[in-house]
Amino acid sequence: MIKPAQYRRLAWLALLLVVAFAGLGYRLIDLQFLRHEALTREASVRQKRLFRAPRRGDILDARGSQLATSIFVKTVFVDPTLIGTNQAIVARALAPVLKVDESELARKLQIRIWKDKDGKERTDRFEILKRKVTLEEWDKVCSVMTNLSLGVDEKKLSKAERTFCWRLRHHAIKAVPVDDQLRVYPQGNLASHVLGFVGTAEKEVDGLPVTELTGRSGIEAWFNSVLNGVAGWRETETDPSTRELVMFRGVDIAPRHGVNVVLTIDAQVQNIVESELAAAMEKHDAISVSAVVVQPKTGKITAMATLPDFNPNRIDNNTPVDHLRNRVVTDIAEPGSTFKVVVVSGALNDRVVSLDDHFYCENGLFRFAGLPLKDDHRFGDLTVEEIIAKSSNI
Repeated sequence: MIKPAQYRRLAWLALLLVVAFAGLGYRLIDLQFLRHEALTREASVRQKRLFRAPRRGDILDARGSQLATSIFVKTVFVDPTLIGTNQAIVARALAPVLKVDESELARKLQIRIWKDKDGKERTDRFEILKRKVTLEEWDKVCSVMTNLSLGVDEKKLSKAERTFCWRLRHHAIKAVPVDDQLRVYPQGNLASHVLGFVGTAEKEVDGLPVTELTGRSGIEAWFNSVLNGVAGWRETETDPSTRELVMFRGVDIAPRHGVNVVLTIDAQVQNIVESELAAAMEKHDAISVSAVVVQPKTGKITAMATLPDFNPNRIDNNTPVDHLRNRVVTDIAEPGSTFKVVVVSGALNDRVVSLDDHFYCENGLFRFAGLPLKDDHRFGDLTVEEIIAKSSNI
């Protein structure tokens, strides 16, 4: 026979189950309906599509020597809210590594508060410290920050203060996850007009700034799409500390790197030509001088040079525009003797002359301005002054 105490226990158990399920039901309604939009936004923030930049291809000479190549670099930024009042200490430690002015770096580490369009105060948590930081320099930055001394005995600090110090060392200075590229020309000015130079195009990927290289002139511009390759991406999720949760990694498309471009230019011949042009330019005080070396049997161009030139590693607003012009391919020049083929072809076509006609070409000697002289003297190896003197009686 069931006792009244057992009924009471069953009633309390039933009540407990009802309350538990009611709580679960409310929680479900809260997540699925009441906070649906907010949680969806938070989930979308943690679901990221990471841009995977392709490496820009190299430019090589006919012997395989590198004339242009690319290295990956990082953009280093700071979250000033994690620095606190330690701007001077951090700036003093990082300035030699990043090779920037210490006072300027300390200024960038300061907390900045601004107002949005609704008048609410916002704290800037993203300030770029330096772009184009090599991977070796970034490793040094990480090492410096990990071993940074804040000038206090941290063992005597509270747990919250120790946590602040740890976050400062490991999270205050970060690098943009998407690497940029730095175009490098190992041989400096050599064949600069042939190679051309690159510029940068800024865009945002998942809210982060990404810099892409794009050719502006020369081979860099003409073969830009071939050299650039095709970007890849990775769809993944991150935790509240922005660390990737590898178990939730979805699509992972590897980038297709740019292909290399091999020129007919021979760097050794190019260097000889440019050296001779530099000597000739200095000797004759010329405004500009150009030369092209062509293999007669194949038509391959083994050297093409124009002076003055430029260093594609250091293109800025101070570089004279006139120095960027490849006069060999952009300037108009009289065709000279090479145009005789066109004239003779036209004359043959109009039957003005025939293949049996002969023309007197002065036996290869030049008469000044084509004017008759007092005597029938041939000039031979005379200087300009001697030619003018002999022509004074015309």
